[in-house]
Amino acid sequence: MTTAAIFVDVQNVYYTTRSAFKRNFDYNQFWARVSQTHEITVANAYAIDRGDEKQRQFQNILRAIGFDVKLKPFIQRADGTAKGDWDVGITIDMLFAAQQVDKLILVSGDGDFALLVDTIRQKYQIEVDVYGVEQLSALALTNSASQYHPIDDSLLL
Repeated sequence: MTTAAIFVDVQNVYYTTRSAFKRNFDYNQFWARVSQTHEITVANAYAIDRGDEKQRQFQNILRAIGFDVKLKPFIQRADGTAKGDWDVGITIDMLFAAQQVDKLILVSGDGDFALLVDTIRQKYQIEVDVYGVEQLSALALTNSASQYHPIDDSLLL
């Protein structure tokens, strides 16, 4: 069985599945699917901490499944805009894990990760699978993946 590291961009998955399907991503089903063929050695879920109870419950569910939940505070700027993405943190963690596992699995449709996926595949010669909402995933990211898995009914609640 090959080893794998999972990296979930929680905000991206939440908003894209809600927008495209008006449903939520099924983290239990996703874990079951990946763990059938891979030994999961790292599983990080990156989220923004807004401090509300419903969100804390969701984070505890992710932990119970097997994810390490990494939180960043929600920052509201004076002009009303918000800051809170994990792109740099996910990048650092994926580059580190690429040296330790057989495959990386990214759950995000964010095109900012295309260069990262290309770099990891070329430098470390390992596969990087991407899961995302097909109509909302950046073409550059889907093209850079070793294998792209569109999120469909089987991965939705």
